[in-house]
Amino acid sequence: MSLLDVRGLTVTYAGGAAAVRGVDLRLEAGRTLGLAGESGCGKSTLALALLRLLPAGTRITGEVLLDGEDVLTMRWGRLRAVRWAGVSLVFQGAMHSLNPVRRVGDQIAEPILLHHGATPAGARRRTGELLEQVGLPAARADAHPHELSGGQRQRVMIAMALACEPRLIVADEPTTALDVMVQAQILRLIERLVAERDLGLIMISHDLAVLAATCDRLAVMYAGRVVEEGPARQVYEDARHPYARALSAAFPRIGDPASRFAPRGLAGDPPDPAALPSGCAFHPRCPVVLESCATRDQELRAAGAGRRAACVRVTGPAAEPFEEARPGTP
Repeated sequence: MSLLDVRGLTVTYAGGAAAVRGVDLRLEAGRTLGLAGESGCGKSTLALALLRLLPAGTRITGEVLLDGEDVLTMRWGRLRAVRWAGVSLVFQGAMHSLNPVRRVGDQIAEPILLHHGATPAGARRRTGELLEQVGLPAARADAHPHELSGGQRQRVMIAMALACEPRLIVADEPTTALDVMVQAQILRLIERLVAERDLGLIMISHDLAVLAATCDRLAVMYAGRVVEEGPARQVYEDARHPYARALSAAFPRIGDPASRFAPRGLAGDPPDPAALPSGCAFHPRCPVVLESCATRDQELRAAGAGRRAACVRVTGPAAEPFEEARPGTP
């Protein structure tokens, strides 16, 4: 049985805009899954849907099976127990997620007191242990968020996520706005904790390079759907869907002067969820679009060993060479 099995997940906000459309994902304990895509592609909405943390009026359908138990049908008391203790979230932007007027140690201790029934003294001891596990002195528990650096605040958020020993951690842009040295430290810390604790990890980022270096598998989202999924390094280096390929090419590569001085990308923006184009949602921006793409949507299909891509050009174990195709040509 998988640690997490997402089946046909669809999230529709009040007003009728579907931000996530029929997503299927699976994650085993001790493994890591990256979610990539531009802003507005549904990554954070999907993460919040895993614990039903979306605004009132939002409609969620499908299944989110955590150790075989559907989160979407849990009663409130059971769901409250699963949050933090079963699944925890590392939110984007630690400075905005931490309470600025409370000491960080008190904020880490709060879920321990609520979920584990620990005494205040026991919660303080556990807080000190958690801070040391993420590379901070236990004495930093007495600091307020503004007294810590960006990297230290992010470590506090990770310590808080680990407080109740969850099986699964969802990290939404955990290294955003950090310098590259601190980013590397945080990523190494996350890798170590996943290995030591046999955790499942879902990491969300717009940076495919970070996800390829950190995660076992990678899912690329566009307009609320997964358009490519497979081994992270393979998807990053040899994407089969034109959107995933464009996303990868937008980042310069070390040792490649051409990509450094002239990074490629895509014109335009992802579509408004309330006004999706007909057919494949990516076709208005696709560099290798076919006439049929405007009228026929594409489902994920086999694109090699352990790989899937939602593109009409993926007809077997390998995709057609995109560079040789031209817009509007068969």
